[in-house]
Amino acid sequence: MIRTGAWWLVLCCLSTIAARAQSTTSPPPPSPAAPAQPNSPASPSVRITLEQAIDFAIQHNHGLLAARSNILQSQAQEITANLRPNPTLAWDTQFIPLFHLDQFNRDYLANSAQFDLGIGYTFERGLKRQHRLQAARDQTAVTRSQVADNERQLKFDVAQQFVNVLLAESTLDFAQQDLASFQQTVSISEARSQAGDLAEGDLLKIRLQMLQFQTDVSTAKLARVQALNSLRQLVGFESVPENYDVAGQLAYQPVHAGPDQLVVLADRSRPDLLAAQQGITAARSQQALAVANGKRDLDASFNYTHTAGISSGAFFFNIEIPIFDRNQGEIARTNYAITQAQEQAQETSQQVTSDVVEAYENLHSNDEIISLYQSGYLDQASQSRDISLYAYQHGAASLLDYLDAQRSYRSTQFAYRQSLANYMLALEQLRNAVGTRNLP
Repeated sequence: MIRTGAWWLVLCCLSTIAARAQSTTSPPPPSPAAPAQPNSPASPSVRITLEQAIDFAIQHNHGLLAARSNILQSQAQEITANLRPNPTLAWDTQFIPLFHLDQFNRDYLANSAQFDLGIGYTFERGLKRQHRLQAARDQTAVTRSQVADNERQLKFDVAQQFVNVLLAESTLDFAQQDLASFQQTVSISEARSQAGDLAEGDLLKIRLQMLQFQTDVSTAKLARVQALNSLRQLVGFESVPENYDVAGQLAYQPVHAGPDQLVVLADRSRPDLLAAQQGITAARSQQALAVANGKRDLDASFNYTHTAGISSGAFFFNIEIPIFDRNQGEIARTNYAITQAQEQAQETSQQVTSDVVEAYENLHSNDEIISLYQSGYLDQASQSRDISLYAYQHGAASLLDYLDAQRSYRSTQFAYRQSLANYMLALEQLRNAVGTRNLP
């Protein structure tokens, strides 16, 4: 009886210590974070926030840098469009006595040979150069908005991958804490087994359950490495070192604006919609250029002639008669292009509205799921696990009851972290749909 009482006293003390360790190591339910590991053999040398990651990507992402070169190319085309025609220079010499070289002297050149020197220039009619320049500038505006849309998509990709890193680190942190907590349970069970208070079969079941916790840690470590590597590729390998880390945590951030307000904001902010609207202007500029190209240019030249000792000048003018070719086909094509650009702008506007509404509903759905977890399910899962553990340790519950409560607690915690990540991803999707990161 004395040995049994002493054993139960020791067991109760160990249970109290285990409960305190679990309560101090478990993260707060609203925002499970991944704290730093100061004793880790490979401590991160750099930690970056989400905004820093986005800034690095804008500065160093090679895909975006390649897209920006399209703006420079379009600006170079403006230079080409603004160029004037080059003048022409012509000259000739006639009546040279190639087969009577004895006659080739100064008097012959002055009185019998003929020398011509002419300069010509093409006068563009219909303000072609002005229309070419305007069309090139309008196309540059479209290109600039398209690059801004690439930047919008890159910001979303970076934010999405950043959330994946936060989820992987939060999952790893919980898996490590859960493993450490269950190891204490295994230690207590081994002590009970040695004292003859626990069957060998039950001890084996508990030890086998350790495999799931160890697998969770290994899987979370791999997911963290993969997420960090994918994020580094987006921000640029030259932006952060190989052993970098992120600064932040899974957190709930409410959005107060309604879908109608967000649609209005998207109409002003989405660069792809702006590019589509600018495409209409660019199409009209092309149509005006096509009309101008239908005008025939005037070729004028002046020739100086010296022949038979007489110097004279002559003016020549040349212009096409626009009987057949008046650029009718290109004018008709550009008219259809205007209609096409208008339809594309309308389609883009409807797509923007659809994107905002879908993103808002997705965020609202995830918001409801977060509210369910925070309304008491997290606390209930934790209390159920603690009660089952205490009852099992004192012989008031079976091993299967305790393991089932442990699995429920584990799955609830993992699901809550995934729900937080889904909410943050939905929030980033809404920001991407609206076209700005500053939501009201």
